[in-house]
Amino acid sequence: MTPLVQITNLEVKRDGRRVLAVDSFIINSGDVIAIIGPNGAGKSSFLLALARLLKIDKGHIFFGDTIDKPLPDLEYRRKLAVVMQEPLLLDASVFDNIAVGLFYRGIDSAQIKVEVEKWAKSFNIHTLLDRSANKISGGESQRVSLARAFVLAPELLLLDEPFSSLDPQTRKTIILDLKKVIAETKTTTLFITHDLDDSLVLADRIAVVWDGKVIQTGSKQEVLTHPVNDELRLYLGSFYKSAS
Repeated sequence: MTPLVQITNLEVKRDGRRVLAVDSFIINSGDVIAIIGPNGAGKSSFLLALARLLKIDKGHIFFGDTIDKPLPDLEYRRKLAVVMQEPLLLDASVFDNIAVGLFYRGIDSAQIKVEVEKWAKSFNIHTLLDRSANKISGGESQRVSLARAFVLAPELLLLDEPFSSLDPQTRKTIILDLKKVIAETKTTTLFITHDLDDSLVLADRIAVVWDGKVIQTGSKQEVLTHPVNDELRLYLGSFYKSAS
């Protein structure tokens, strides 16, 4: 396996309080990793630090073969895409929302049209391209966010609970579509979730963040059947029992 991202001695503070301390963490190319843990454990801080959207107080995040020298922020961010819990769409058409990153990268309009239509079809929103993003449903908005991310061909996709506000059926269909796209593109993905069902469907690895630290990583089966301590065993609850 080839490391895509390597984290060493990472520390993040907020308002003077340490919220994250990760000694070592590796994301290999092609990994699909679910980040789980209780509220306030530091999951979102971990993702935001990984996206370089949160100041790092100590340590390094190396991308690819840049282990001798971290990439500049802009070059680093261009290698990844982030999808948040709230879609944060522009007051524009669905087409323009998907295309916005390509516009900023100076891609010609003909190629933009091809790419936008391709990813709109992948996420079943191709019939909405001319519609205002203000006039689509929550599930459709999140599909637009995902298409907007994949159109940039990211080497790393970061998802911060993008399904949590959706109804169960919408959530299920989007997750299945996303799973298919990730498999087809082999996009390295890290996503935060409070729903272990999402982990079981999407992820091949699970990382547990607890009190600002990564206390366990492993395959789904390993983490669910052999939690590192009794607190985690209790947290996993019925999911642990069903996996046993």
